[in-house]
Parts: sequence; C-alpha cells; structure tokens
Amino acid sequence: MRKRANGEGSMRKRSNGSWEGRITVGADPVTGKLISKSVYGRTQREVREKMKALQEGGQQAGDPPAASLPQSAELSQSAETPAGPKEMTVGEWLDTWLKEYLADVKPGTMINYESVVRLFLKPVFGSIPLSQLRTPMIQKFYNKLRTEERSPKYIKNIHGILHRALDMAMRVEYLTKNPSAYTIRPKVVEKPVVPLDAPEQKKLFEALKGNPFETLFLTATFTGMRIGELIGLTWDCVDFENEVIHVEKQLVQTRKKGQKYRFGTLKNGKTRVIAPAPYIMQVLKKHKIAQAEQRLLMGDLWNPGEFPNLVFTHKDGSHYSQPTIWKEFQDILAAAGLEHHRVHDLRHTFAVNSLRAGDDIKTLQENMGHYSAAFTLDRYGHVTDTMRRESANRMQAFIENM
Repeated sequence: MRKRANGEGSMRKRSNGSWEGRITVGADPVTGKLISKSVYGRTQREVREKMKALQEGGQQAGDPPAASLPQSAELSQSAETPAGPKEMTVGEWLDTWLKEYLADVKPGTMINYESVVRLFLKPVFGSIPLSQLRTPMIQKFYNKLRTEERSPKYIKNIHGILHRALDMAMRVEYLTKNPSAYTIRPKVVEKPVVPLDAPEQKKLFEALKGNPFETLFLTATFTGMRIGELIGLTWDCVDFENEVIHVEKQLVQTRKKGQKYRFGTLKNGKTRVIAPAPYIMQVLKKHKIAQAEQRLLMGDLWNPGEFPNLVFTHKDGSHYSQPTIWKEFQDILAAAGLEHHRVHDLRHTFAVNSLRAGDDIKTLQENMGHYSAAFTLDRYGHVTDTMRRESANRMQAFIENM
C-alpha cells in the first residue's frame, strides 16, 4: 500500500485493477485502538474524493448508507477490523476465519476446528505475519508431526483445516496463493475391511441370545446403521406398517461445557430410508413391547432425560453412549471367542452380506449412507471381484459337466 502525506491515509491498486484507500477516522473509546475505514473506486481520483469526504465527516455521493451495508462488507469497511491484511498474523486470521467464515459447518466439526487451531496451528504459526507464511514452514511442521508418530490420517485432518483457512484468506485477497497447497503429506492407507464370515456370525448370534444388547447388535448387523445412528434412533422413525426405518439423525457427544449429548445430523448430511429384512422388523416389535413392560416396571425411576423416545436405552430409559456400546461388544466377542473385531465391522458385515445376496452397488450405497456409489465400490470392490471369480468357477464347473 503506497503511503501518502501525513493525515491523508494510504492508497493501493488492487489485483482487479480498482483502487483502495484506507484512512484512520478515530479511536475506539473503550480499547483505544485506531479505527480505520476503506473506500474503493475505479480511479485514484475517485478514491481521493471519497477519502476526503471521510476526513470531513461526510459521505461520498453514490456510496450506500452505513446502515445498509451487508454483513459480508464488515471485514473491509467496518470500524472493528483489527488489522489490515499486511499487518494481520496467522493467529489473528485463524480467529477471524473461525468466527466469520464457518457458518456452514456442523457444531461437532466446528469444535474439532477450534481444537486443532488452539492446540496445533496457533502455537506454531500464530505470531507469524500472514503475508510471510511460506510452504517450507508448513512442511517442517508436518514433518515434525511425523517424527512424533502422529498418524497420516491425523496429519491429513490438520492439513485440511489449515488449507481451508488459508484458501479463504486467498478468496478475500489477504494472500495471493495458498502456501499449504504444495506441501507433501504422508499417504493415508485405509484399514482393510474385516467383516465377520458366516461361522463368526453364527458364534456372535449364539453369544447374543438373551443379552440386553441383542436387538441393537442384530439391527446393526442387518441394517448397516452406524452406532451413533442406532443409539439416536427414535420410535417415530421405525415405520412398522411400511416395514422401513427412517435414518434421520444420530446421538452425538460434544465437548461444550454443560452440553454432553445432543441429536446431530448424519455423517453426510443426508437422511435415508432402510427397508430391513422382515426378521429385523419383528425383532424390533418384540423389543418395543419389552421396553414398554420395563418402563411400567421402573415407574418413577424411568428417566429418559432429554431423549424420551429412544429405541435402545438402559434399563432406566436413559440413553446409551458410544463407549458403552464399544465395551459391551468387546465383552460379547470375548464370550464368543471373536476378540479381533470392532463394532464397525458389523457395518462391513452388512455390506458384504448385501452384495453376496445380490444387491447392486447403488442400492448398497443408499442403504449405507455413503456420499457416492464410487466410494462404496472402492470400499467393497474386492467383494465384487471375489463374486465374479466365484461366478466364473461355477460356469466352468457347469461347462465341464455338460
């Protein structure tokens, strides 16, 4: 920004060919910080006239009244702007980004962003001027995370947050390029899918008989629902007449003070309808009757709290947590002699069973709640490859017996 005579502010030519003038108009009576305003025009002369009008306390003809300025204009024209782009530090920009540019993210995602910014990004980059942040600085940070044995996925998530913040800095013309774009991150290798095979499923179902979590784990195995979706399932979403389950929400835990659990949106933000096997709908009917009897038995001790219509609950009507489900599943696996599986493997088991039963990839994608059929095919493509080989072998056996 080119300096002008004392008291006249400063002026610069913008990347789009227009001109910006910035002038100090006073000081905040509370903090004492200088208050600056920017004006814009197609020529230097136009900007000078607007700056002069500001100095004289007036307003240039043709400018919108201050009260009518849109909210998005605050960053460039508001008296509350903490610093211009050349003076702003990375830490100041990250705070601005979190406050002003993330209205579209879910609350849980926002908490994750705030945590990464506070614990990782600001301690390393916070005091560096935004305009002086360079790719080698960021690369050195990622390399250090690798020496600390942070997982590739963990580093990828941190990079994603920093990259998004710096990309927005480019969009508002605080940066000319994103210095994180050319960094090298460790490759993320997806964990292999480990579904339960037929003998393992038989052992699991035997171990589940009579267990308080039997219906929940059977539903997980034969619907592919995520655990958050299961513990957040309410009876109004179970349509016995049409034999479908509406998956509309999940029960999630937040780290905000005074708010432990709440209903949240689904992972991909899209609701879905599942048509389970009639067997599962019958299991759920019996479960509903048993739950009603338990509620009568508990009387005043029945305590559903803020979630009064949940399908799966403790004996007193209170909601489950994901750690509870994980622990109970491991106990059941131990009893069945199947200790090498995770709860999420029930979801993989449903997917593999569906493909073997003849479901196409598009149907499986919709049942699983994946964002695209391509993702589903990539995740379970090895199953379809095996099925093709088995089909070829069956055809070969048919030919040989002709």
